[in-house]
Amino acid sequence: MTALITGASKGIGRELVLEFARHGVDVVVVARSKKLLSELALFVKNKHSIKAHVICIDLSIQNAAEELYEVLEKKNLTIDYLINNAGFGDHGEFINSDLKKQSEMINLNILTLTKLTHLIIQGMKKRKYGKILNLASVAAFQPGPLMSVYFATKHFVLGFSEALSEELKPHNIQVTALCPGPTESDFGKVANFKMLKNPKASRFPSSKDVAKYGYKMMMKGRVVAIHGLRNTIMTTLVRAVPRSIVRKIVYYRLK
Repeated sequence: MTALITGASKGIGRELVLEFARHGVDVVVVARSKKLLSELALFVKNKHSIKAHVICIDLSIQNAAEELYEVLEKKNLTIDYLINNAGFGDHGEFINSDLKKQSEMINLNILTLTKLTHLIIQGMKKRKYGKILNLASVAAFQPGPLMSVYFATKHFVLGFSEALSEELKPHNIQVTALCPGPTESDFGKVANFKMLKNPKASRFPSSKDVAKYGYKMMMKGRVVAIHGLRNTIMTTLVRAVPRSIVRKIVYYRLK
């Protein structure tokens, strides 16, 4: 069995690589940093005696999914588990945001994920087996003033994953949307989000905890996997509270 993990160099992606390797699954690690990926690949090869393939590519650019798929074809790699983990956010008022960064976010969080999924499931359909783990977020359950585009991309990932899980059932392909809350990672630095850059962010779950939970839920076939009791309660309450109030609460928390 082979798992392809995007955004594999850091955070949840890196921990997912370690989790798959620990279970004896070969890995294809994808991200921009050749150095970090090579070090990770060497580590899992030596520790778990598995195969680890490194593919360096910027998935936020146009046609990145097609380029990645071409590399997989040339290497004759069969993907049994697709982990769409790569993604980033941005914090601030949309009107003052960098449009190029917002476009790259949409490309990475939505377009590349969609294209790569479409390309990979063709082989899964022929083999009548496959599992997909898409990184959504608790952000998918609410509007996100001050992180409007990021929250909207996660709405897409959740809805896409749920719909696809039904469509692909006849082909024995399972789809899981992993929905973590704030997590210890580099997300806050990239998103310029003060709450996650604060030293107190250590109170948040670790990337390792989220990865272990995501792996477990994917293997169980859970469609929507919300990490943590607090996040589960929050996403339930959000649906019971008027949207106008939810917007104000989220805006206050993100300021």
